[in-house]
Amino acid sequence: QVQLIESGGQLVRTGDSLRLSCVVSRGTLSAYAMGWFRQAPGKDREFVGSINREGTGTRYVDSVNGRFTVSRNNFENTVFLQMTSLKPEDTAVYYCAAKNARWDNGIYDQSAQYDHWGQGTQVTVSS
Repeated sequence: QVQLIESGGQLVRTGDSLRLSCVVSRGTLSAYAMGWFRQAPGKDREFVGSINREGTGTRYVDSVNGRFTVSRNNFENTVFLQMTSLKPEDTAVYYCAAKNARWDNGIYDQSAQYDHWGQGTQVTVSS
């Protein structure tokens, strides 16, 4: 069973930058499309950004487009979420997710499409 372990979440100020990491273990990252989701208190989990298996395509929710970047290093089995110009409304628990994609190179933005999830890392942006 593949395991995903997120790290990098912390308390930051408005306008700061932060990079989250997601290490994939017990599996080969290159077999998975990857996504980042977040859940704020009292709200549903929402899609943030995703990247296809080969790292050639990405997709973002409008609210973070231009500020966040998803990238991956298949050799290090790690996916990243680079966040810039952070706002208080970005405060949430951030989760990475993996979708089995050995036979396709699609980009996925629905939580139901993903097969494996990490435990989440807290990002808090103070005003």
